[in-house]
Amino acid sequence: MEILVFGLFAGLALVSSLVVVVHRNPVYATLSLVVTLVSVAALFLLLGAPFLAALQILIYTGAIVVLFLFVIMLLNVQSESHDEPSRGPQYWTTLIAAPLFAGLMAAMFWRAYGSARQEALSPEQVSLTALARQLFSEHMLAFQLIGLLLLAAVIAATVLARRASREEQEEK
Repeated sequence: MEILVFGLFAGLALVSSLVVVVHRNPVYATLSLVVTLVSVAALFLLLGAPFLAALQILIYTGAIVVLFLFVIMLLNVQSESHDEPSRGPQYWTTLIAAPLFAGLMAAMFWRAYGSARQEALSPEQVSLTALARQLFSEHMLAFQLIGLLLLAAVIAATVLARRASREEQEEK
């Protein structure tokens, strides 16, 4: 039963993450990002890490994605127009690099999980104490820099939106 639930949420995360990348409407892409993050939270629950699952839903889904959606709505981003893509060097590089990347990922997974049976995670590896110790000691600088980066992005989006609205009012 656990494998069935894992397969369901892993497939849902994979499909919804592809929708995030492929969909032309930014609002629908952001909403499918919510589905992806909730699916990943369910996978954390299956791994026996309920605190990480709660963080995934509260912080990423509840705060950051809502912030993305707010910025998209603030900027009034429209759906991307569909132009006929040219078959330039980027297209051919993608056709060559994608199977190569997939092959390297398959070889990496085969090497890591192919022959040996993996042990279950110990409670010490998924405990709140170990997570807090790593987050607030080894990764504190990265944690603070990401917060500053998100703050700068919101300020920049607000300034750009106000500038664009002033220009539209001047044209009228």
